[in-house]
Amino acid sequence: MARRSVAQPNGEQIKDQAFSELKALIEESEKLLKSSAALVGEDAEDLRGQIAQKLQQALDAVASARERTRPMVDATEVYIGGHPWQTVAISAGFGLVVGLLLGRR
Repeated sequence: MARRSVAQPNGEQIKDQAFSELKALIEESEKLLKSSAALVGEDAEDLRGQIAQKLQQALDAVASARERTRPMVDATEVYIGGHPWQTVAISAGFGLVVGLLLGRR
């Protein structure tokens, strides 16, 4: 239980950071696209370079988030692989509860 409570905030932090970085990237890309409407020639090439750089930053951020979350994914896979019947029982119980709640309507 203590392991889960420590991993949960860390995972939430990683997720929040990745989403905020992607949101900032999208906003910046929108600004660049709006300013590109009147550009031609060398200015347009500079803008394309900036957009390519921002997209590379986004790909790097996604790769970094994937690397940081990999230990949590591995731990989950090990737990599921080591406790298959518990996993099935928990999943079945969850499905039963959801089915009962949906059946009430």
